[in-house]
Amino acid sequence: MGGKASKQDKYDTIIVGGGLAGLSLAALLAKSDVRVLCLDAEPAEKQLSATFDGRTTAVSWGSQKVLAAADVWNSMADEACPIDTIEILDGSSPVLLTFDKSEAGGESFGWIMENRFMRAKLLEKVLSLKTATHMAPARAADFHCDEKTATVILEDGRAFSAPLIVGADGRQSFTREKMGIGARQWSYGQRAMTFIVSHENPHNNVAVEHFHASGPFAVLPMTDAPDGSRRSSVVWTEHGPESVSAMRFDEDAFNAGLAARFPARYGSVKLAGDRFSYPLGLIHAHNYIAPRMALVADAAHGIHPIAGQGLNLGYRDIAVLAELVIESVKCGDDPGADELLRSYQKRRRADNMAMAGPTDLLTRLFSNSIPPVAAARKIGLRAVARLPSAKRFFMKQAMGAAGILPSLMREKNAA
Repeated sequence: MGGKASKQDKYDTIIVGGGLAGLSLAALLAKSDVRVLCLDAEPAEKQLSATFDGRTTAVSWGSQKVLAAADVWNSMADEACPIDTIEILDGSSPVLLTFDKSEAGGESFGWIMENRFMRAKLLEKVLSLKTATHMAPARAADFHCDEKTATVILEDGRAFSAPLIVGADGRQSFTREKMGIGARQWSYGQRAMTFIVSHENPHNNVAVEHFHASGPFAVLPMTDAPDGSRRSSVVWTEHGPESVSAMRFDEDAFNAGLAARFPARYGSVKLAGDRFSYPLGLIHAHNYIAPRMALVADAAHGIHPIAGQGLNLGYRDIAVLAELVIESVKCGDDPGADELLRSYQKRRRADNMAMAGPTDLLTRLFSNSIPPVAAARKIGLRAVARLPSAKRFFMKQAMGAAGILPSLMREKNAA
């Protein structure tokens, strides 16, 4: 699937980045007849391969509403495994805290899905929409803005203009750099190994977060494999030199390490695919906007996966920006106007910072073996377990703070 021919000469919005965030925004806008161009630096065939991205995504209840509004959720649902229970463990202690969907109105906390499968369904949707154009490979080389338009110039010399350009090109965002926007960032000195395992016994739609001094070890339920084998996705966080990383273990040693970390109820466990490793850190852009340009998702903010909310925060960005742009285009107004962009930043910055701060604190608190700290966090988890109001707060966060979804999402899902 190469660069696709343009369906029209004029665009209302150009999106730089064709990952999950960029494609989701493109689908949401084009579904409401906004003329959108999505530029992806990588060929589609590469992004859809099993070796490109080994991660899975925890799609929160709120993010599911965004995907439903883009009319793409139904095509994904069969591959999405619900999370009905969340168990929190710390060190050698038994389960300290359990969240069950029966305490959250019977709604699942979210769904686990492979990134490559999500990307395939999103791309399929974007290619089917008459006001969407997808081009790949198409790598941005520069931008130019004037009073009425923003222009992206590609490495091959082609140029495209629109009233608004959105950067959805990840943590190392070229768009953010060219906008001249700095970012506060630091490394946690940790790596996240991600991979899929098969296990003997059913997972019963339970997600497990087990905190170790080296970092969290998360087990996330997945749908069964085509051959019927039971599967879960694992995020194994480690620190220290790469020379001693479990990525270097042979398969037998790696499976032994898995067996030592998995709850016994899963039965025998073994690796069921490739292993991937990603460095972990925090990044937060000083601003999300510049004249006729905006940032969403990881291009604006990236957090530790300890709470599973990284992409879900991005979907809240996408929901708000899409609502503003769609309303502007419907009214014949300017979707890149300063007032619109300021409104987007105001509505999203506080929420993102409110998640980034506690996530950073949790990462430092739970990746710590100092005895007084370890004792204090166990006390804290037990206290939350005994306080219904505290449990409800954390369950709401796990579901993606559904109450902040804009009216566009609520109306689409009520229909």
